[in-house]
Amino acid sequence: MDLLTGLFTTAFLAGGVLSLAALGEVLAERVGVVNLGVEGLMAMGAVTAIATVTAFPSPITGFIAALVVGAIFGLLFAFATVILRANQVLCGLALTLMGTGIASTIGRAYSGMPARAVFESVEVPLLSSIPILGKAFFSQNILVYLIYIILPVTLSYIMFRTRHGLNLRAVGENPAAADAAGIQVNLIRVCYVTAGSALAAGAGAYLTLAFVPSWSDGVVAGRGWIAVALVIFAGYRPISAVLSGLLFGLITALGFVGQARGWPVAPAFLSMLPYLGTMALIIVPVLAWQRMRRIMAAPAALGIPYYRDVR
Repeated sequence: MDLLTGLFTTAFLAGGVLSLAALGEVLAERVGVVNLGVEGLMAMGAVTAIATVTAFPSPITGFIAALVVGAIFGLLFAFATVILRANQVLCGLALTLMGTGIASTIGRAYSGMPARAVFESVEVPLLSSIPILGKAFFSQNILVYLIYIILPVTLSYIMFRTRHGLNLRAVGENPAAADAAGIQVNLIRVCYVTAGSALAAGAGAYLTLAFVPSWSDGVVAGRGWIAVALVIFAGYRPISAVLSGLLFGLITALGFVGQARGWPVAPAFLSMLPYLGTMALIIVPVLAWQRMRRIMAAPAALGIPYYRDVR
């Protein structure tokens, strides 16, 4: 039982990083913008959080600072891709290279330094006493509850139960029709790309303030790319994206447990499990079940810049 509790505790912690980044990417892609800069945004958020808590030992301050930095970089990305209509893939790759480079340079002063303040565990009365899952989930830090409950439920309700959600989905499916209906296509795209970038940077802050409470060069370790893949697997839906992140958290936790218990498996293979799982969960479902092609279908206007004068 202790093994299962530890496994699920690590799974929730590890999955939170991917889930928050995936939620940010869902926001961007639902309005038709591909943001491949998640890796760079996470790196910037991670180093911003460490630098902030070093100066002001408050994890909330560090997390908010990361959100602000992510929003600034996201706004620049949105200006380039939505207003100037630059190539989204190239801009995303540039954002990743720029973000990781800046984070690496800033992070030299904090390399190996433990975070001065981290998010502490908050036990939920009664629920935390439930065997296994209660101890694993309801004894986590406040960000875990935000990522797994509040954000996905709120975003899902907005997207699929409100008029505003219908508008933002219309922008991602058919921006010309949305524009003809009086919806401000560019404004919605800029706002949601900016918000999604802020969440991606917040995922980096979660990484260094809750999961691995320190900074080291390469600490993001490809999680931004996994988050992008998770959005595809989740069918661009917030709740599915969070559940997918939890699944990958479980895969990551299995690798940690295997190394700690000395399983007769090469450590390099255990470290590869999240990346192998990424490829498997994208390829296998589509090959095994043709209906998954429709479920996993991207918004029709994804990656396509909108030119109002040629609608």
